Amino acid sequence: MGSSVFTKEYEIFRKLLIQYRNEALVTQITLAKKLGKPQSYVSKYESGERRLDVIEFLKIAEALPFDPIKFISDLEKEINK
Repeated sequence: MGSSVFTKEYEIFRKLLIQYRNEALVTQITLAKKLGKPQSYVSKYESGERRLDVIEFLKIAEALPFDPIKFISDLEKEINK
């Protein structure tokens, strides 16, 4: 099984992360500072250049903040449209 970075599902995942960040009115720079990372870290996972693991995802959820369970539910709904 190959990398899922460029699958439809991963694209939806990335777009939903961006949507959640935008709805929280948080810039990439502000989020990166909260995560203790450079702005390019956020840019790279949002553009699909870099993949996130589950621990990184949970740190993003805490930083924005959002409920990761709700996010997964929203993701599943979007994927199954």
